Amino acid sequence: MSNQPEQSPSAKKPINRREFLNLAWLASLGFLTLNVAGVGYLFAMPRFKAGEFGGVVDVGTVSELPEAGTAPENMPAVKIWLSNTEEGVVALYKVCTHLGCLYNWNNQEVKFICPCHGSEFQADGQYIRGPAPRSLDHFVVRAIDADSGAVLAESAEEPLPLDNIPSDAIIQVDTGQKVRGTPHA
Repeated sequence: MSNQPEQSPSAKKPINRREFLNLAWLASLGFLTLNVAGVGYLFAMPRFKAGEFGGVVDVGTVSELPEAGTAPENMPAVKIWLSNTEEGVVALYKVCTHLGCLYNWNNQEVKFICPCHGSEFQADGQYIRGPAPRSLDHFVVRAIDADSGAVLAESAEEPLPLDNIPSDAIIQVDTGQKVRGTPHA
């Protein structure tokens, strides 16, 4: 028989220093894990939304496009030049294929000219001359029916022809689908 008084089953023993530090360490580790998981989730989510670069952008209806053969329209918010050529509509990426400079349209010479090293391109993005290794990169262009939302036409490799497309059709540019320009000889 022992001389110690019996403890009731409901009485709790006070927490000692080692147990407290273990619980504090595990709680800190749990908070750190939750923070890393939250940041990882936010990092994995797409950064772009519709109407922003990296997503699908509505550029207007067919009737709102600039006339064929006129100067391309600069759209800096989505990093494209919208060019309506005789062959159709093309959305050109604003970055030169040589070293990544931003090129501009030159109204006097009626062509795109890169200010860094002088590469020149036609209104549809085709290479003319200079150190650029290929024609300009462009994005997929779609004509969408305004009523049903059905895709009427889509063009990735060449300009989107506007023949047989209603004037109220919506033109969309998918800036998430870049098409590399064709290399020149």
